[in-house]
Parts: sequence; C-alpha cells; structure tokens
Amino acid sequence: MDIADVRSLAEQMESRIGELVVGQERAVRLLLVALLAEGHVLLEGMPGTAKTLLARTFASGLALDFERIQFTPDLMPGDVLGTNIFDFRTNAFVLTRGPIFTQVLLADEINRTPPKTQAALLQAMQERCVTLDGETHDLGPGFMVVATQNPIEHEGTYPLPEAQLDRFLLKVHVGYPEREAERRMVRLHGHRAGTPDPAALGMRTFASLDTLLAVRAHVASLRLSDDLLDYVVDVCRATREHPALTAGASPRAVVMLCLAARAAAALDGREYAVPDDVQALVQPVLEHRIVLAPGAELEGQSARDVLEQIVAQVPVPR
Repeated sequence: MDIADVRSLAEQMESRIGELVVGQERAVRLLLVALLAEGHVLLEGMPGTAKTLLARTFASGLALDFERIQFTPDLMPGDVLGTNIFDFRTNAFVLTRGPIFTQVLLADEINRTPPKTQAALLQAMQERCVTLDGETHDLGPGFMVVATQNPIEHEGTYPLPEAQLDRFLLKVHVGYPEREAERRMVRLHGHRAGTPDPAALGMRTFASLDTLLAVRAHVASLRLSDDLLDYVVDVCRATREHPALTAGASPRAVVMLCLAARAAAALDGREYAVPDDVQALVQPVLEHRIVLAPGAELEGQSARDVLEQIVAQVPVPR
C-alpha cells in the first residue's frame, strides 16, 4: 500500500458517494478524513439534508458490518450494549449482544436519548471495547461511530456533554446544497419516498477491513515537520488563552488535529502535511471542543468566528 493506492481508493469512494449524495462534497471528504484517521464523526444539519443517507452510503462503500440505532427518549443503555440473560436450559448466563457490536455504527439523532444512554458509547468510542458485568468485549479496529443530530429542535432532546463531544474527531455541518446540485438530487431521487437504498442505486464495496487497516497504517506513517507540529500546538494553545472562550482545546485535540492533517494529506496524494491541511480542519476538529464565553455569545460571536480569528493570528510556518 503506497500513497497512490490510498489516493486512488479515496477518489473512487469520494466520486461514487458524491454521485448518490448530491451537493455534500465537503461532508463526504471529511467522512473519509475520519475513516483514514480512525476517528468518529458527528453530522449536524437541518432535517432533510441527507445526513442518514450520507452515513448509510458511506458505510455501503466498506466491507464492514453496519448497524443503525434510532436514538429515542426511552432507549436504555442495555438496548445499545446488550445484556446477559439467564438461560434455564444451560443454567448459565448468555450474552445477548446489542447493536454496538458492529464495525460502523450509525447513531441516528443521538441527542434524542438521555445522558445515561449517550454515555453507553463513551468507552466504545475511546477504547473500542465495552464492559458488561465486569467482562470486557473487544469491538475490533474497524469500529467507527457516525452520529447525527438536529441543531434546531430542543424540546425532547439532551445536548451531548463535553466529554462525549470530545470523543468525536470531527463535527461536520451538513448544509443545504447549491441550486444546481439540488436539481440533480431531485432528478436522481425525486421519484421515490423514504431514504434510498445505496445498494439499489449501485453503491459498491471499495474497501475491506484488511485494506482499511493497511491504508491507516500508511497514513499514520506520513511525516509532520517540526514547524508544522509547532503550528498545530500553537493554534490549540491559542484557544486556551482567547478572551472569548472559557475552555479551549484539550491536549487530545492537538493529537486529533495532527491525525486529521495526515489523513487530509493522504487524500491529496501527498506524503507530508502542510499548513493548508491544518487550517482546513481547525473548524471541524476544534469547534465542538471549545466553550464560548457568555459575554462573547451576547455580542453575537460564534465558536467558528473565534477559530477564524485564531487561524488569522497564529503565524504560519514557511
């Protein structure tokens, strides 16, 4: 596996997903960044912007097990993780595995379930394993969470706590498509109701788990110069000192930004990352990891505005 193979595989997936999920090229690219960097993704967008279709189509391109959980207010941790049930025939407890025992998990409308059920994902997202009744069960290296949430509905929802948000490599805003893209979308999907089936639309498998692990190993080996590493550290440290923020990016965010920059470089067919990779990923990697000060919020500032200021102020390595 060399960089040309990585780029070719990514281009094939990006092109085919883009044909089926029209007008969401940025979101598709960021999903591929997360895939190569072994990260999880939170998709946030208005209802009807193809978040679920995007996640399903993305998963269809991988020869990995896929499960979907529709998060609801009455969902319990056992519904996600599974439970040990006593079998009277064998006089022993038998593990009934929940949907989390998969490789690509779609957590649909994750903010509709209470915090105790959201927390059921914490260990799985960080350590790729779950513990049930004192026994640890491995989820495997292919495990990845793609979660969705609606930013405008607040009744009956439970905002994700900072500890949960920090587990996501990227938070991706899924917006409305451009006019021409929307016309193409209607031509492609306008004759059917409901979410289209990616397989029925011709989405094929591009990568097995072995291929994915080989790609990730190559991405992890890509070079980060000392100057670029200093730049990533300086950008993240600047978020901790900015007066408009009460909480800046954690040390984990520094690592995540480096991982994402390597993945972005690989998607472009480069063996090294550049400052442009970092700048393009500052918002999706850091926005959900910082906390805006109340005063800044009253002044109409957003986390995105503050990150743009920081990127403009921190010297770029030459």
